[in-house]
Amino acid sequence: MKNIIYILLLLIATNSNCQTSHKAVSKNKNYSFLTDSLNIDEQLEKYKLPGFSVVVFENYEIVYSKQFGVKSTDSKEKIDQNTAFSTASISKPITALLCFMLEEKGLINLDNPIDNSLKRWHLPKSKFTDNNSPTWRQFLNHTAGTSQDGFEDHYEGETIPTLKQSLLGQIPRYDKEIEFLFIPGTSWQYSGGGYTIIQMALEDTFNKSMAELAAAYIFSPLGLKNTTMIQPNEKGFLTNVALVHDKDGKVIKTGLPITPQVAPSGMWSTPTDLAKIAIEMQNALRNKNNKVISNNVAKKVTAVTALKNAVGGWSYGWQKSFGYNNYDWFFCNGSNTGVGGNVGATMTDGNGFAFLANGEKPNRFPVMAHTQKTILKLMDWNNETSDEIQEMPLSLKEKLIGTYDDFLYGQGIETKIVERNNRLYVESMILEHFKGKNDNELMYLKNGLFKIIDYPNLLQFDFIDGKATSVKLIRGNMDAEIESIRKGK
Repeated sequence: MKNIIYILLLLIATNSNCQTSHKAVSKNKNYSFLTDSLNIDEQLEKYKLPGFSVVVFENYEIVYSKQFGVKSTDSKEKIDQNTAFSTASISKPITALLCFMLEEKGLINLDNPIDNSLKRWHLPKSKFTDNNSPTWRQFLNHTAGTSQDGFEDHYEGETIPTLKQSLLGQIPRYDKEIEFLFIPGTSWQYSGGGYTIIQMALEDTFNKSMAELAAAYIFSPLGLKNTTMIQPNEKGFLTNVALVHDKDGKVIKTGLPITPQVAPSGMWSTPTDLAKIAIEMQNALRNKNNKVISNNVAKKVTAVTALKNAVGGWSYGWQKSFGYNNYDWFFCNGSNTGVGGNVGATMTDGNGFAFLANGEKPNRFPVMAHTQKTILKLMDWNNETSDEIQEMPLSLKEKLIGTYDDFLYGQGIETKIVERNNRLYVESMILEHFKGKNDNELMYLKNGLFKIIDYPNLLQFDFIDGKATSVKLIRGNMDAEIESIRKGK
């Protein structure tokens, strides 16, 4: 169930090139071209992936839904549109959404110290929190500073730990209580344990389970009949579900992972329902046709609130690290043992996709990478930019050309600035993964900042002895300084 920005692991997946003409397919509004272009059946056979479900939405509507393969290799029962998968960390933005909706109703205050709402257990003593008790909000955007990134799954017949045991570290993978790693609010650290604390605070405050709260405020109002936070060992669990599989295509134990840490990774859903949530969020952002999520909540929950050490940008549950085709996106990846997926949506214009797969990482990652890349390449999603670009002086180009540490995402992957045809381009394995080639132009804006195609942060370089040595990432009114970026001389 460990999930730490697994887009980086996708880089090891085999990249498949799509040969379909973008201009030819962009006018085809029945979207049937996607089936041939995605070629999922062949992908499943090649990588021994049991099943896959994908949805594409455009202009605030689901325009394509297709399912492939089986729920279980034991039964060979086909996956259909209503087949739910364990969504892993896609649970986190839903938990964050719930918290912001509850705050809007005046039922909780996200700026209050979360320890005030805990009854079964209290935050451990720490030198980092002596004068700075972390708030709900800091746990929601991973700036509280807690450890425990993810957890192991459990299955029926095993002893299922309580939330308190989880936080005390009395579970597989951990041998000590969750702890603080820095002063809350001063950095960023992905923490499933932090979301477990949120779950306990919610349940202690309302005397209801996480599943009941999510159903009452989100799932039922949106009419999501195939989404739940009820676990497989509990009454009311879904009946149409995909089982989890190992790398050899065999069902893992019962095939139904039980997740006591529901808030960080216990939701089950379908790509269709995930798309409906994303579209509701998109409608709320434009304040039109939204039924459950308010404009105020949508803006707050998707706002970038962490840049420093935050993998290019993070909001509340949503990753804000990507800018495909000049759009700002909100994303979430989910990765549990034997299952995983992704949901991504544009902040404007109502475009995006969701997919889930019931296989282990080596089986699903290549299929997921191919699917995401193909959708982004073939769909006619090109947003106009208002950035004013100016000609880059030759002297400035010479200062920038070189090899750097990863200043885009902070993942230690070599990044280069190169010149081609009198223009500068940024070459990064991460950016290459999504577009299939390194064509990310580094543009010089009239305000003196720099912009990279398909990357959402603006850049401000500092120079020493004629070489770029540090860069400041800028997003709105936030910035983060990254020092010593140049490799070698």
